[in-house]
Amino acid sequence: MKSRKRAFAAALAILVIFWGAPAFAADYYVARERGDNQNPGTREAPFKNIEAALKVARSGDTIYVAQGNYFGLRDKGYLEVSQPVELIGGYAADFSVRDILKFPTTIIPDRSSGESGRKPLLSALNVPAGATFTLDGFILDRGSQNAYSLSEGVIPGLGGRLLRDTEKPAEGPSTVHEPLLCFTNKVNARIEGDIVIRNCVFLNGHFAIQGGFKKGSVKILNNVFVANKMAAIEVFGIGGKKGPKGPLEKSGHVEIAGNTILFTWSRLKDFADMGYGIRVMTMVEYDIHDNLIGCNVLTGIDHTRNNPNAWVKIDNNILFLNKQAPLLYVEPGTSAAGMMERVKIGDMNADLGLASCRGNSDKMNFKLPLHKVYLQSFLDARYSETTDFNPDSPANVLREVMGLPKQGKLASQVSMFANRYPLKDALALFGANAQAGAQKPK
Repeated sequence: MKSRKRAFAAALAILVIFWGAPAFAADYYVARERGDNQNPGTREAPFKNIEAALKVARSGDTIYVAQGNYFGLRDKGYLEVSQPVELIGGYAADFSVRDILKFPTTIIPDRSSGESGRKPLLSALNVPAGATFTLDGFILDRGSQNAYSLSEGVIPGLGGRLLRDTEKPAEGPSTVHEPLLCFTNKVNARIEGDIVIRNCVFLNGHFAIQGGFKKGSVKILNNVFVANKMAAIEVFGIGGKKGPKGPLEKSGHVEIAGNTILFTWSRLKDFADMGYGIRVMTMVEYDIHDNLIGCNVLTGIDHTRNNPNAWVKIDNNILFLNKQAPLLYVEPGTSAAGMMERVKIGDMNADLGLASCRGNSDKMNFKLPLHKVYLQSFLDARYSETTDFNPDSPANVLREVMGLPKQGKLASQVSMFANRYPLKDALALFGANAQAGAQKPK
C-alpha cells in the first residue's frame, strides 16, 4: 500500500513538473541571399526577411541572421521588434561560421526609403519584466538614407555636411530625424525587462541609442559608435519617483562598457548644443567603464541632468580630444528647471562625489585607425556667420518711413558638420586599443 502511494506521489510530481515547465525556446534562421519567406525558418531552409522570423517568434526565441542588408519588408526603411527575442547577426550564408566583420549583417536603408520610413532603424517595443531583448552583431547605418549638402562643408572623399530634417535637399527625401536604435515606453510599448546590446556598429545617425524603461537593466557592451548626432547613448528611467530636486527612486541599472564612441555631433551646425558621447539621464543607475570616448563636439560624458551622484560610476575610461571637456558636470543643488551651473571637468578622476570615479585618462598616447581626412577636418571644423546689412537700401528706407525695424541677411557657413563616416573605417575600430573600447568580437 505504501509503495503504491509513493509511486502515485512520484507520478504526480513528474506531472506537475511537466505541466509547470516553460516551453522550450525555438531557433529561427534568416538568410537574405538564399532564404524564402515560405520556408520554415530552419538552418537548412531559412527565411529571407527578419520580419518573417519575427512573425512566428515568441518571447525567449533566438533569430540567427546571415550576412546581408535588412531594412524592412519591401525595403520600408525600418524594423520593429514586438517580442523580447535574441537577434544574432554576422553569420555566413550557410550558418557554418560567425564573424561579424567578415559577414556583416546590416540595416542600411537607401535614400528612397526616407519618403515613408521615417522611424528608428530598429525599435524594441515589448520587453516585459523577466524577459530579455538582445541585439548582437548588427550594423545600423543611416549614411545612405541621409541627405547631405552638395555645396556646404564639402570634404573630398566624404561629401558635404549633413542637412537637417527641415532642410530640403536638391533631390530626394530629407534626412530622417530618428534614432538608430530606440526602446521606450511610448506608443504602447512596454520596457520593463532587460536589454542587451553588444558587438554592434552605430553609424551616421541622429542619436545612436535612445531609450527609456520602467524597470530592469540595459547593458551596452563592446559596440562601435561613429558620426552620430546629439548623443551616442542616451538612456533614461521613467518608472522611478521624482521629487522637487531630482529623482528619489531609480528605474534600474545601465552598464555601458567596452565601447568605442567617436565624432558625436551637435544638434545644429553651430556646435553650440548637444554632441555628447554618453549622456547620463535621470532615474537610472549608471556604471560607465572601460570605454574609449573621443572627438565629440561638446564632451565625452554629460552629467548635467541632476541624476544623483550616488547612482553614477565612471571608471577606467579613456577620453580624448573632446572639444569642450572630457566631462560636463552640474554642481549639486542647482535646479534642473532653472539655470544649471555647468562645470567643465578636466581631471577625470576628480572627487565629484560620484559612487566611483577612478582610473580614467584623458591622454591619447596610442594610435587609432581613424579616417585621417575625417579626423583632420573635425579638428579644423569652423562655423562662421556673415551679415549683409545695408541701412540705406530702398527696402530699409521704406521700413524706416513706416516705423518698421531695418533688416539684413544673415548667412552661416560651416566647414564640416556630421559628414558621412565610411563603414569600412568604422569596422576597423574593433580591437584597435587593448586597454579600452570595443574589442574584436569572438
